Order: sequence, then C-alpha cells, then structure tokens
Amino acid sequence: MLNIPLFPDLAGKTALITGGSGGIGAETARWFAHNGVQVTIVGRDRSRIEHVRASLAAISAGHAAIELDCTSADQLEAARTTLIERQGGLDILIAFAGGGTSRPAPIEQVTERDWRSSLDNNVTATFLTLRTFAADLKKSGRGAAVTMASTAGRAPSSAPLGYGVAKAGIVLLTQQLARDLGPDGVRVNCISPSAVLTDRTAEHIPPAVRQEIADAHPLRRLGTPADIAAATLFLASESAGWLTGATLDIAGGRLMH
Repeated sequence: MLNIPLFPDLAGKTALITGGSGGIGAETARWFAHNGVQVTIVGRDRSRIEHVRASLAAISAGHAAIELDCTSADQLEAARTTLIERQGGLDILIAFAGGGTSRPAPIEQVTERDWRSSLDNNVTATFLTLRTFAADLKKSGRGAAVTMASTAGRAPSSAPLGYGVAKAGIVLLTQQLARDLGPDGVRVNCISPSAVLTDRTAEHIPPAVRQEIADAHPLRRLGTPADIAAATLFLASESAGWLTGATLDIAGGRLMH
C-alpha cells in the first residue's frame, strides 16, 4: 500500500480529471480522493471510467464519471454544465487527456492524418479543456490547473514528430495561461513525464526492452503512475502556492534542465 501524502487544504475541494479512464489519470484520481477531493473523471470509454469511478467510491462518496471526447468543444461545454450543476464549481483542473496512434517516422513519411491526430488529441484537447473551465477556476479564487506534456516535448527524441511538437505546445500553452490567469489567483503548471510503466505500456513493451529503457535513466527504473500522481497532488495543493508556469520533468533524471 502506497503511503499517499495528505494535503489538508485539498479536503473539500472539487476536481475534474481528463484522461481519467486508466493509467496515470486513474491513479491521480485515487490520490485526490484519498485527500478528500470530490473528483469527476472524464474519458472516451464508458466502461473504463465507470470502473475507475467505482474504485473512487470505495475510498469516499461523491465522485462522478462523464463520457466525452476532449477534442470536442460541444461535448466539453455539455460536461461543464453537468459538472457545475452537480458540484457548484471547480477548484482543480487536471488536463491529462492525450496520446496518439502514430509511429516514429521520417518527416516525408508522416501523413497529414497522423500529424493532425497528434495535435488534436494533445494540444488541442488541452486548449479546449482549459478554455472551457478557465472561468470556473477564476471563480474559485485559488484555482489550480495541471497539464500533461512529455520528455518528447522537451527535447528532440525518437517519439513521433507530431506527438513531440504537440507536447512542446502544451508547455508553452501552460506558461501563457499561467501569465494570463495569475492575476485571478489561478495557478497553471505542467507535468512532463519520461517513460511511465502503465498497464497499457506493460502489454506492449517486452521485459527486456523495459530494462533497456530503465537503464537509460540515472535512477535505473521506469516511472510509475504513482510518481506522476504524487507530483500532481503537490502542484494542486497550497504547498505549491507560489509556483505557476513551471514544468516539472518527472523523468528519473533522463532529462535535466
């Protein structure tokens, strides 16, 4: 059983977590629930988000799940209406929805479809989510948002080109909104993980390859969803009350700035 840190100022707050149907998002939702936060998770797969919601209900009452695609402004607006009617406001926004299906390839082999998909599923989804809920974070008075980048967006890498560019865009989007929303008491920070071993990646990466990737990190291990949840919990809390516009490289030392 992980020793989940408790931040008393989080108790009683409300949070929305996109990309909450599994992996990092689901683990982050559980850590928030253990801290007394009322959590709404969103994702595209109804059965998966309901499974996560059930795991939250085993921790405490009052959590919800909404099926939606974060690349749709209309779906986000409808979800906002549902969320605000249910819980009255929003204190914490965790914009973790993202991903991609393209594979690394030379630029001449990158299709327009893959390029647009990478940008839409990452930076556009993050932009639309933040745009939809920015006013609610302002009303909170001490609102906090956390976005999801990647080491692929922090330096050139072997990741798919569109994915890396999209994640780099999220870093700048975070910084811009930190500047713009700061006067309203809203903090906006970014998490930038390296290789994280989720159930999904474990299925697709053989153990020998996992070890090679782990050995490329000074700490000689892959990240875990708990590593990301811990950093996110800190950024959402008042312990990070004078921290905004920052990008935390949760990368086991593989990337150092």
